[in-house]
Amino acid sequence: MNTLLLSSDSASDIKLCADFLHSGQLVAVPTETVYGLAADASNPDAVKVIFAAKGRPANHPLIVHVPGKAAISQWAKNVSNRAFALADAFWPGPLTLLLHKADHVSSVVTGGLNTIGLRMPSHPVLLSLLQQSNLAVAAPSANLYKKLSPTSASQVMAAMQGRIPAVLDGGACQYGLESTIVDLTGEKPIIVRAGPVSAADIATVLGESVAQPKQHSVAVPGNVDAHYQPGKTLYCYATAQLQQELATLQQPVAVLHYSDIIASPLVTSFVMPVEAADYGRQLYQTLFNADQAAVTAIWCEMPPDHDNWRAIHDRLLRAKSN
Repeated sequence: MNTLLLSSDSASDIKLCADFLHSGQLVAVPTETVYGLAADASNPDAVKVIFAAKGRPANHPLIVHVPGKAAISQWAKNVSNRAFALADAFWPGPLTLLLHKADHVSSVVTGGLNTIGLRMPSHPVLLSLLQQSNLAVAAPSANLYKKLSPTSASQVMAAMQGRIPAVLDGGACQYGLESTIVDLTGEKPIIVRAGPVSAADIATVLGESVAQPKQHSVAVPGNVDAHYQPGKTLYCYATAQLQQELATLQQPVAVLHYSDIIASPLVTSFVMPVEAADYGRQLYQTLFNADQAAVTAIWCEMPPDHDNWRAIHDRLLRAKSN
């Protein structure tokens, strides 16, 4: 299969994407979080192709990206007031609501579960495509299962060339990390995947505390031990340990760091931002670039262990090998 690289600046290219989706085919689309591998969520056969293209287990649920808040009642049932309050506050945007699925929703989309993740994306190209085409799309990250999430069209092409009909280039992603997922199916709201919208943000809107356990058993996208992994082995070190490892370095490595490090001809340096939002925006692209370097491994200086770095810690801990 020849994968087309389409432009979000071209009306005819966007129409072609809509045509692909309506005909049951896949298109990689830009979102404000990461690029997604989209299929018409109302077409179970089309959604099945996502799992084949990614090599993703069929019991792993998908997030449905919807064109507006009215879609909540179309895709979910027994929806609490909390869900509508959070949609009013954060949609369109990087917050996924985990709700009870409507009876008509195919178990293919939900991985056999009775819950469904819904999100209204804020990327103007994708949102316009959904609204103009009257579509809702199931769209996990546009990568091979457990590999790095893509934040640019070129990353998608590197992984998915020949596997899907088209990639719609909408530029670099605004956030660079997957959406926050908040579970609203129980008595208390619980964040089951950290992301750009924090527990404090959600608590402010709801007027109640929001739990965010470091470990949980809720089946949601991204909740597997090994995920978001580059091709080369990734090691994560505390700052002092990184300096010790660098002092005895014998093989070429790529190093993601925000502190000053020992200069060495064996080190390909990637200086990371000191602000969490900027770091998150650059993380996957930098890991992708480090993966392409002539090195034997990737080393990363672990960022601060503060609440606003929770999503980044989560991704690094799942991506690392040590």
